[in-house]
Amino acid sequence: MSTFECLVAVDHEREHRIRWPGRPDVDPQQLRNPRVGQAKHDAMSDDVAMARVELLDVANAPISAEAYFDGGDPGPIVAALASVPELLGPTLGFVGAALGDGAAASRHKEFAILRTSVLQGCRYCVTAHTAVSLDAGLDVAEIRALRGDVSIESAFHDERERALIGWIDAMAGATGPVPDDVWTSAREHWPAHVLVELSVTIGATMFLNRFATGFDLPTSPDVETRLASAGLT
Repeated sequence: MSTFECLVAVDHEREHRIRWPGRPDVDPQQLRNPRVGQAKHDAMSDDVAMARVELLDVANAPISAEAYFDGGDPGPIVAALASVPELLGPTLGFVGAALGDGAAASRHKEFAILRTSVLQGCRYCVTAHTAVSLDAGLDVAEIRALRGDVSIESAFHDERERALIGWIDAMAGATGPVPDDVWTSAREHWPAHVLVELSVTIGATMFLNRFATGFDLPTSPDVETRLASAGLT
């Protein structure tokens, strides 16, 4: 299994390198809440008290999972998955590819991730990806609309983007068949391969939503403080 390096923003002011085995397109930023200061090892007692499962660190991770902790805190999703190390590589490979760079612009990837997380009621992912959406260039009004605080029409004036959000809503916020008019509108404005890619992003996000919500994974107080300062509590 190959090893790669990637840069992860920590507190949006400094960066450090972490090494994860697996695919080169896995972006740990998609799987974690950025933290200030030392890794989770220094705050493990608080995290464990909040989560329903033990969040492992380098001191108690299985040998086969230790490489994921080589560069510091990989975030609570990896720390929870580490208890089943044989799933780490396959899970992170799929999620990294689904949430990472592709044919769809990062702006539209965040539409899919944030909107899906809102529809699924995942506090962890909504908090994390509100911050990531800011970094991806979405403005506060757009984020508030995706979070359901204001109407989509009030913040998004591009018909293409409204059609895309309609597709996301139909895929992530409902069960059963997707209405023909939603598909027709989305397909009128977007090539099929982009809709396929974003639909995989939606599915991967729904998995993360249920994983983070079911195990009550902790959000980062530092990210919550940042969002509060932007009026996004």
